[in-house]
Amino acid sequence: MLVKRLYMNNPLRNYSYILVCEATQIAAVIDPFDAELILSTVKENGWQLEKIINTHEHFDHIQGNEAVVEATQAKIIAHENAKGSIPNVDQFVNAGDTITLGSSVTLQVLDTPGHTFAHLCLFCEQETPRLFCGDTLFNAGAGNCYTGNANALYKTFSEQLFKLPPNTEIYPGHDYITNNLEFSLDREPDNQFSTELLQQVSAQTPQTRMVTTLEIEGKMNAFFRLDNSQIISKLVEKFPDIDPSEEEVFVHLRKLRDQW
Repeated sequence: MLVKRLYMNNPLRNYSYILVCEATQIAAVIDPFDAELILSTVKENGWQLEKIINTHEHFDHIQGNEAVVEATQAKIIAHENAKGSIPNVDQFVNAGDTITLGSSVTLQVLDTPGHTFAHLCLFCEQETPRLFCGDTLFNAGAGNCYTGNANALYKTFSEQLFKLPPNTEIYPGHDYITNNLEFSLDREPDNQFSTELLQQVSAQTPQTRMVTTLEIEGKMNAFFRLDNSQIISKLVEKFPDIDPSEEEVFVHLRKLRDQW
């Protein structure tokens, strides 16, 4: 499977992804924002765009749907809980469903509530395992829960994401890695790995940004390091009555990140 990452260069720093079955040149786009950019990329490469997959219902992940459908007649796929919030969906899916692309690509649908309750992630274990995670997991961070629930997001992490192969590549819906690393270092100042990684990514552009793996996330993402003594001790300073269980550490980290 070929993965084309497109940076939208908008204030929200969105990424869209075009996935291509190399055997057939049939393609799908995840979370189209700038329809013109997506359509021109598809045309330049001679791909046949047949599917649109929305990870969730927020406007910046569905904005390009209508124009892409008009130009390509692609079918829209979304979480079944998005009924009524994403227009003109052709196929609703949930945990355990699969989405095929051409003759060689199979995407597993994960039901990943937390950021919203209509959020799906896509996992492809063919060749290099890859996770397309929308606003559930960010590089060095986790999604906000303004329209969701932080406890539900923790369960998504602990029961699903933490159990994926360590070499799984992470493809999030936004380029937030610099700010997220700064937050993680604020929570764990002694993390030398995060310090060195921040220097590395600060020299990159959103277009050249590194692709992390779950193994890398485990070394620097505070939302993966829930039993770290420094993270816990600094949380206790802010929340003296906290129960330092992994779930409560996760939830309180999310509260702090909301104000960051």
